[in-house]
Amino acid sequence: MMTAIAIDDEPLALELIDSFCNRIEDLKLLRTFTKINEAQKYLKKYPVDLLLLDINMPQVSGIEFYKKVEQNTMVIFTTAYSEHAIEGFNLNAIDYILKPYSFNRFELAIKKAMDYYEYIHQKSETIIKYIYVKADYSLIKIMLSEIQYIEAFADYLKIYLPNKKSITARLTMKAMMEKLPSPKFIRVHRSFILPIDRIISIRNKMISIEGRDIPIGTSYEDDLNQIIKGS
Repeated sequence: MMTAIAIDDEPLALELIDSFCNRIEDLKLLRTFTKINEAQKYLKKYPVDLLLLDINMPQVSGIEFYKKVEQNTMVIFTTAYSEHAIEGFNLNAIDYILKPYSFNRFELAIKKAMDYYEYIHQKSETIIKYIYVKADYSLIKIMLSEIQYIEAFADYLKIYLPNKKSITARLTMKAMMEKLPSPKFIRVHRSFILPIDRIISIRNKMISIEGRDIPIGTSYEDDLNQIIKGS
């Protein structure tokens, strides 16, 4: 069960959120608040998984309030103004909903939060099936089984997927490797990460995968050989 609180200075907006939350299984809306300071006091005593947070609050904006939240709490921003979307994205917001919104739009945002909640609470022994990356002003869910290879370009990287547009993310190769389960994925070059099970052949310091040959960097040869021998 994922827990949440809602913060909005408009009581009617909170009534709508409450009615929408009651229609969604595995989501429990614990409290609603019209004042930021009351929500702050509550969070210090009772941490929650998700904030449903209006941006245009009196005295302190929702964005400034969220920056000061100490615990690792997900947030879905709600507002009537679109100009805050990029800043909300930079704060790793799960979603950004423009008022007025329908139940279907609200449910979609909650589904994203539930998926991410499941992702961050995976037990170490659980088989990891997907990861999340920030791209196109969203947190995008990527199935590991669909990744063909990952290529680095300066300060960003591309994740190639079959029959889909590649995903461009501002992320380092080191940070990406920390997301991926080892030894399912391996870095074979300063610019390439591959899923082991997509390797077709290795010859003359080149790896053949579906539709492309990938070079093997000298400093990555030993790690690749160790994994190939153990597979």
